[in-house]
Amino acid sequence: MNVSDTLDPPLDVSTLPARERILTAAYRSFYRNGIRATGVDKVIAEAGVTKVTFYRHFESKDTLVVAFLDLRHHRWMEWFRDALERHATSGRRGRSPVVGAIEEWLTADSFRGCAFINSVNELGGDLPQIYDIAARHKTDMVAAIRDTLPPGPHRTRNAQALGVAVDGAIVHAQYARGGAAAVKALATIAASLRADEVG
Repeated sequence: MNVSDTLDPPLDVSTLPARERILTAAYRSFYRNGIRATGVDKVIAEAGVTKVTFYRHFESKDTLVVAFLDLRHHRWMEWFRDALERHATSGRRGRSPVVGAIEEWLTADSFRGCAFINSVNELGGDLPQIYDIAARHKTDMVAAIRDTLPPGPHRTRNAQALGVAVDGAIVHAQYARGGAAAVKALATIAASLRADEVG
């Protein structure tokens, strides 16, 4: 499953119902360009709908942002679980499937950071529910990571630590304009946690 095709499937927007056209246009522009940089008029133009149609489906831009994050969460988690499974069965021996999955994402041409971290930074003060939405996403991400770890007394703690390390790798890949160093650091952290599990 290609990360770009899963997270931003190549759809012919004109064939979709109006609500999906609006959400697809917003999804692409919010992630690629930022939420604040994307006005409602731009979404309306890209979706090929009228303002009346837009507001029939979304009462405000905030409502659209919440719908975007919900869709992003479902798509990202679907991709992440699949990538973890693929890297667990066919990845490099001794390498955490988390590292393989995150490397796949950080090095994709479509990578623009974490939509949830980006949204908190852009809108947290203006749309407080963003914090809860981001926290739920990160909780699900950590649960998926936990499922890849061997049973043991430190499983949950190590999954949480890897989750924080993943967030650090995401931010590093954004400002470094590339994921190689972030992936290397994440691999080091994952290996030290693995040693902690056996030691």
